[in-house]
Parts: sequence; C-alpha cells; structure tokens
Amino acid sequence: MSNNIRIQDDLYEAVNGEWLSTAVIPDDRPTTGGFSLLDQGVEKLMMEDFNAFAKGDKTSDIPEMKEAIKLYKKVLDSKKRNAEGITPLLPLLEKIKRITYVEELNNHAADLCLASVDLPVNLGVSTDMKDATKHSFVLTGPSTILPDTSYYAEDNQAGKALLAIYADMVEKLLDYTPLTADEKELFLKDALAFDALVAKKVKSSVEWANYVDNYNPLTLEEACSYLNPFDLQGFLISIYGDNLPQTIVAFDLKAIKEFNTYFSKDTFPLYIHWAYIQTLVKNAASLSDEISFLGNTYKRALSGIEKDPVLEKKAYKLVSRLFSEPVGVYYGRTYFGEEAKKDIVSLVKKIIEMYKKRMAANSFLAEETKKKAITKLDTIVIKMGYPDKIDPFYSNLKINEKVSLFDNLQEINKAYLLKDFNDLYKDVDRTIWGMPGHMVNACYNPFSNDITFPAAILQKPFYSLNQSVSENLGGIGAVIGHEISHAFDNNGAQFDEKGNLFNWWTENDYKAFKELTQKMIQEFDGIPYHGGKVNGELTVSENIADNGGISVTLAIMDEMEGADYQAYFKNWARVWCMKATEQYILLLLNNDVHSPTKLRANIQPRNFPQWYKAFDVTEKDEMYISPEKRIIIW
Repeated sequence: MSNNIRIQDDLYEAVNGEWLSTAVIPDDRPTTGGFSLLDQGVEKLMMEDFNAFAKGDKTSDIPEMKEAIKLYKKVLDSKKRNAEGITPLLPLLEKIKRITYVEELNNHAADLCLASVDLPVNLGVSTDMKDATKHSFVLTGPSTILPDTSYYAEDNQAGKALLAIYADMVEKLLDYTPLTADEKELFLKDALAFDALVAKKVKSSVEWANYVDNYNPLTLEEACSYLNPFDLQGFLISIYGDNLPQTIVAFDLKAIKEFNTYFSKDTFPLYIHWAYIQTLVKNAASLSDEISFLGNTYKRALSGIEKDPVLEKKAYKLVSRLFSEPVGVYYGRTYFGEEAKKDIVSLVKKIIEMYKKRMAANSFLAEETKKKAITKLDTIVIKMGYPDKIDPFYSNLKINEKVSLFDNLQEINKAYLLKDFNDLYKDVDRTIWGMPGHMVNACYNPFSNDITFPAAILQKPFYSLNQSVSENLGGIGAVIGHEISHAFDNNGAQFDEKGNLFNWWTENDYKAFKELTQKMIQEFDGIPYHGGKVNGELTVSENIADNGGISVTLAIMDEMEGADYQAYFKNWARVWCMKATEQYILLLLNNDVHSPTKLRANIQPRNFPQWYKAFDVTEKDEMYISPEKRIIIW
C-alpha cells in the first residue's frame, strides 16, 4: 500500500501502509509490527543477556535466575539431546500403552496427571467466581487437536487440511517409537476418532468468551456420577486425602454432563491411543533436534511459520515461560525506569478519575448503579512494570544437570500442577501478577479487579517520555482505558469491586447496557476479512473495551490545552499495525476474542465526534458513519 491513501478513507492504511508494503515477517514468527516488533526487541535484548549469563560474563542478584540459566544451558546442549533421541520419553509412553482397563487408569490417574498426561477430563483449581477470596476445583473437557470446534464442520476445508498435516506429522513421529506398524496405524486412527468425539461436546471459542457461563457448581456426588467410569473421587483422594472438595465447578457443563459420549469402557482404547499420541506430540520439543522440528510441523502450519526459532531463541522462550516471574523482574529492574513508572501511574489515575466523572454523568444508569460502578473504579488495583517481590514458588524449581531436558521439564511441570492443586484450600493471593514484566501486553482481571501493565509494553509507540501527551493518550492511554473498560464489558460488568460474580445493576440499567452491547456486536459482526468474517459475538468484550478506552482518553483530550487530535488518532492506528501470515490471520479470525487489528484501528474512531472534527471527515469519506449508527457505551 502507498501513503497516498487518505486518512479520511482508511486511517490504518494511511498511517501504516507504506511501512506494511516493505515489512518482512520473520521466518520464525507469524507476525511483525506493533506488539510483535516490541516483543522482538525485548527478545533480542534478553537473549543477549542470557547468552552472557550462560558464558559467565554476567551475573544477576536474583537467586531464581541461577536455576533459569541452568535450564537455558540444558536446552542448548543439543549434543546430549540428539544422542538420547526419544529414549527419555519411552518409559512414560510404555506406561500409557500398558493401561488396558479403565480401572488401571483410575489407579494411575494422579501419577499420569502429574506427568502431564492428558486425562479424559481436565482437572484444576481456579478462583471461585462467587467468592473471589477462595478457590474452586474445576472441570473442563479435553482439548481438541484443531484450534476450535468450528474447524470440525463438514464444509471446513481448512480444518480437514490441518488434520491431514497433523496426521502426517504423527505418523512420522510414531516411527521413533517401538510400536509395530499395525499398532502405529491403529493408534493414529483411534486418536483421531477420539478427538472427533470430543469435538462434538466441548465448548467453542464463542462459548468460552462468555465467562459467566463457566460457573456451574456441582456437588461432588453429581460430578462423580457424570464422570463415571472415570473415578474422580479416587483421583481427589490421591491428591487431597480425606479433605475432599464437596463442590466441583464445571467450566464446560455440556462436556461434563455428556462425558460418557466420548469416554466409556467401549471408547477406552480410543482414549488410551489418543493419550499416547498427545504425550508424544506434547513432549517432542524436549527431545532431539530432529524430533523437535518434526513435532512442531502442525503448529508451523497453523500459523504459517516457515522455520522454528534458532536454538538460543528456543531456549530463551522456554525459560522465560517457566521462570516467567524471575525473568520479568530481572527485565523490569534492569530496563524499566522509575521516572516512566511514576508518569504512567499518574496517567492511570487520571484516566480512572475521568472514568468516574463520565460514570457520574452517564445518561442510562440509575444513581445507585453509578455509585457501585464508581466504587469499582475506586478499588481497581494498579500493577505497573513488574512485581516488588518474586513468588516463593520459583525458589523451589531446581534443575538437575545430570538428567535429560525431558526429565527436568517433567519435574517443573509437576511442581506447577501440585502448586495449582495445593492452592485449593488457600486464600487467593491478590498480589500475584497475571503477566510478567518482559511481556508486551496488558490485562484486566475481573476476579481481583486489577489491571496489569508489564514494563515491556511501556515503550514507543505505546508510550514514551519523548512522545507528546496526545500521542501517549492515543497509545498507552487508550490501552489503559481499554483495560479499565473490561471492568464494564459484557463479562466484567457481572463482577463486583471485590471480583465476585454478583448482580449490582438495576434491571432497567442492565437491560439498557445489553441493548448497547448488542449494537456493538452488530457493528462488527459479519465484516468480510481475508476470506472470512468477523464474529461480533466472539469479539464483543474487546470491542467494548476499545470503545471505552477511546472514549475516556478523548474526554481527557477535550480538557487539555493544545490537544492534538490528529496525533492521537494516528498513534491509535500505529499501535495496531500488524503484518501477518494468511494462516495466522484466519486462525485469529476464528478464535481470537480481539477483532482484526486493522478493524480495531478503523472502526472505533468513527463512533466519536472528535474523529470527524480532527480530519474534516464527511459523508463523502469511507471513514464516515451516520450519527444514528455511532456507539459510545462508556
């Protein structure tokens, strides 16, 4: 695209088109631009430090980083991994294969779970929606091979193509196992058959997008009856002894109630062969380079990636995920300035105050609802940059340099699972951060009413002390407003200031809000994009948040001296700049709760009068919509 495109016709292309026309997507990534460019910069910086740590040229005063570097060096030791081949995984695969009856599975279920073998039901612990100070034991159905249930439709050619790629990959991986030719063929056939059964019962991406529908409390007796012949009570006794949870929350109620349609004594062989293959694919990355590359074939196809990351990058990515908090704290302490932190916290507080002002003047809320919304705003916790302390959990992660990478990862994953299970009878720790400091992202947590802005996102074009206030408001300001708005999107609006699922609305107020939510769904629903269409229901929560983020920051602009609305909207478009593979674009379109970045940049500004004034946009321009179609919720 050239820069001859008029802003009044296409804000996104006018601002980003020239860059997009020459930008090259890295061959080990599905995207570049915006968030991805910042992430690449952080990755490059941190890889240089990790290499220096590994060579002994640099040290850190964070104790947990010493173990992180041991794991980093373990990944780099490809000579040892290549010599071991598939050997480290074979005992676990053989253990799965030897299970021939449901009763045997039940006897070994806890051990298999702690070895990261997929059981016929996913078991875990999460914050209780009705009492956000406590935890609940939760159930969900198994995951599917394809990214969403919609891919399994008869007319979905992309799904069929991806399953063929997956099947071909597994067929080649099975050649590394001691299975006979007949067994390989049977295991693959059965695994695909079990996956097809699961896909008919588990939630779609659209269904998962509605948080409130996840809360389906069952008695222990009810849950056990639904999951029979899987022995849920026996599993819980293995983990908790006599102190069993008496309430179980089904996040995916249909999958749990119809559990017997995909798991029974008749389908048990299908499950075992599925579990064998799932375990093989899941652990391929920790084995030899050859097996690791082969085992990533499906993921590369899914996102349109040409190559796997180089070994050093693979090592950094793994370590920065498993030791996320220590790595994030290291990044924050090393590269994040206190001056910037103070400035951003000040901006967050200013945005919250403006939000309160707008809530007080809201035209469709009753006074009692306004007061409760303002209370929620008053109690939002701001997590900026990186945590002050590291969760003690990370000090328990120890690397054994004498055993394989696979065995080390097994122990780390086991530690994570045990931590998860052991949290059940502990109060929720609200100081835990949802994102580490080195992540280029931000989030709102409805269960704790807090917003998190990792240090890594606080860079240009989102934010800089050297950018104008108008640019910063169009970048990080709108993102801050976006995250705050999640407190009042279709999901967040159903939680109170303490993070509890609670109806704090009057009936008429919530009805008016639902009508506006429906209009937001309609504004995006069905927009053609790269051969597919936007799903307005899937993306509504993020679209409400974008709308609120722009609304509150434009209100601040309106009270500023020298506000530059053109700079604001240009930077709004700049932060959403993204060039991606076609495969990744379609993957996001079908599964991501966010609208495509180009539409995020172009659709929302049209709802605001400041947009029309800034660029003299009229009904003759493409970026115009008539006043009666414009939506401003908050």
